[in-house]
Amino acid sequence: MDALFEVVVFLAIATFGAALARRLGLLAPILLVVVGLVLSFLPGFPQVRLDPDLVLVGILPPLLYVAALETSVPAFRLNLRPILLLAVGLVIFTAFVVGTVVHLLLPDLPYAICLALGAVVAPPDAVAATAVARRVGLPRRIVTILEGESLLNDATALVLLRVAIAAATASTGGVGFGYVAKEVLVATGGGVLIGLLGVLVFGYLHRRTSDPLLDNALSLIVPFAVVFAAEEIHASGVVAVVVTGLGIGHRMPLLMSAASRLQIGAFWRLARFLLEGLVFLLVGLQLREVLRNLDEPVGRLAGITAAVLLAVFLARFVWVFPATYLARLVPRIRRKDPSPPVRAPIVIGWAGMRGVVTLAAALGLPLTLAGDRPYQRALFIWLAFAVIVVTLVVQGATLPVVARRLRLPPDDPVQEALSAAAVQQQASRAARERLDALADTVPKAVADRARRVVENRTNLAWERLGGSERETPSRAYGRLRQAMIDAEREVFRSARDAGRISEEVLVRAYRDLDLEESLLRQEDDR
Repeated sequence: MDALFEVVVFLAIATFGAALARRLGLLAPILLVVVGLVLSFLPGFPQVRLDPDLVLVGILPPLLYVAALETSVPAFRLNLRPILLLAVGLVIFTAFVVGTVVHLLLPDLPYAICLALGAVVAPPDAVAATAVARRVGLPRRIVTILEGESLLNDATALVLLRVAIAAATASTGGVGFGYVAKEVLVATGGGVLIGLLGVLVFGYLHRRTSDPLLDNALSLIVPFAVVFAAEEIHASGVVAVVVTGLGIGHRMPLLMSAASRLQIGAFWRLARFLLEGLVFLLVGLQLREVLRNLDEPVGRLAGITAAVLLAVFLARFVWVFPATYLARLVPRIRRKDPSPPVRAPIVIGWAGMRGVVTLAAALGLPLTLAGDRPYQRALFIWLAFAVIVVTLVVQGATLPVVARRLRLPPDDPVQEALSAAAVQQQASRAARERLDALADTVPKAVADRARRVVENRTNLAWERLGGSERETPSRAYGRLRQAMIDAEREVFRSARDAGRISEEVLVRAYRDLDLEESLLRQEDDR
């Protein structure tokens, strides 16, 4: 009962914290981390020891899955080169840079355990990247690259961490090339295989399910089932979940009914909101526990922390600029993808916020090294925690300012509206052709009504090209129809209160009116 009460308290704090962040114009992840830091020292407030398995198996999979569901597979494929350069190349580079710096500062420690710390702090967080990048309003391609990086970089870091820990704890000999190759092959190849199998199995089940509630329940099961299957063969659950999410998200219009898609979308929005808020709050709440076991002198601790933070920060910029421009020296790549302005890699370099995966990986570091040799494990956990807090609070809070100061060229809304209108014109033509073929099977009034719906949808698409400085006919209709819906609701409510209709009739009427209002609001927000 106490554990359930604590969960409710944490969810309530995360919800009110997110609401306060919106009111203050702040980024919710940053505010929640700060709130957690403050609450961790509040007398009597529950202290939570974060279980690494809970994060890596219980929290991360659904967050990765919903992010993959919403990722455009064509855009992901188009930006695969920069995504892999960041998700694989940058993670390995950062791990070795940090590992080398820590080994120079702590020469008595084996390089393998220093490399393990590098792998812990190397991957930017999937939750932080998605939450911050979308909130800041970066150009779509940069958001796609950052989200793609965050979907895959955890897999790279966790595989490298596994290899480094094996080397640091091996009782005899070292870790050879064969072991490393096997780990990489099993983790990546097995993850892709399990992910593709997940697409086939759960895609088939979604296609055979017509009940939106069952579709929703199945969607909740998918990320956990895929992760457990991957863990059974020691493959990467991160890769498996991402592959399954990309595959099902790409095929979702063919797998599910409209009602299922609407319900699943609403469910995952709520789940992501709660999980993201809970994750960042829990990160902040770990501070007192992290500090409890530290016994390093303050001056030495500050020096090592500053060195690691500087290594993490500089490694990303040192990698991003050559990765962006050296590839364009190849004529074929340059013709297909011209060099971006220097402002783009600056923003990508600045968006290196770490999160809960880094903390979970740090808590999973071994207690002792080979031969039961102790090491400064508490110091390593502190360094990981410091990297999370500083990158989230400093880089996350200043990313909007950096993006505004650099004045990145935004996506062209006119071109986007023009493309949407052109495709809508084709869709309307196809709808009219289908209507003409079926017009004889329905009354003329019904056919005329359907024809007006198609015309209104086409007109709405072209009206968006006219800007927002005046009220378009569609917006005027929306304003008028909203007033009518409010009047209808009042009549139904009064009739229910007077006993003239049952509660079930009211619920059905409100459902229809709510759906129409939701459609009006979506059209007005476009």
